[in-house]
Amino acid sequence: MPESDLRVRLAPSLLSADFGALGDAVRAAEAGGADALHLDVMDGHFVPNISFGPALVRAVRARTRLPLDVHLMIEEPLRYAEAFRKAGGDTLVFHVEARSDPEATLREIHRVGAAAGVAIRPGTPFSAIDALAGQVEQILVMSVEPGFSGQKFRPEVLPKVEEARQRLRALGHVAEVSIDGGITAETIGPSASAGASFFVCGNSVFNAGSVAENLRHLREAALRGAHDAVR
Repeated sequence: MPESDLRVRLAPSLLSADFGALGDAVRAAEAGGADALHLDVMDGHFVPNISFGPALVRAVRARTRLPLDVHLMIEEPLRYAEAFRKAGGDTLVFHVEARSDPEATLREIHRVGAAAGVAIRPGTPFSAIDALAGQVEQILVMSVEPGFSGQKFRPEVLPKVEEARQRLRALGHVAEVSIDGGITAETIGPSASAGASFFVCGNSVFNAGSVAENLRHLREAALRGAHDAVR
């Protein structure tokens, strides 16, 4: 990884926050130095869980100036892209495995004025999104099966992170390589070394201790990993 590629952006996942004090979690993340907030949208079909809808995104939008990274773990992202953009989503990330046509979904996200991200499950090869790599603003590699927070990191996905970064470099295209699932102070360094620049972190931010301190430790570990990759 060239020195010019070194970048660390942290996006705390509100799925891991206390829903009874969500406003406090948003404020703590912003005050603690978060670069964005991650909102997991689940429909009970694409993944076996149900979570946030546009109303929750709108409520978060009213309480922060941070970019909102909206992860659409739903069967029909094409159908709902405009609603989540109107609610305040800045980046809309959809799954290539979803029912909606990926090219059409990408066009719709851009049409409504959001940045677009494409995500793959741990078992999906990078080749499934290769054709979209030069058209999106974010590539998200899932390091757990989507649907529930608190899962264990799967290091076998790191070669896909490397592949994503290498593909973007070959295309001359600037986009985030994001990783989501089990991101801790122990796993964020190897993820950064592999080429990730945008880290979705949930329990490691909100589960215990100071949100600001947790974010600081994560950022330091990620920067160490990124620097190790250029030595």
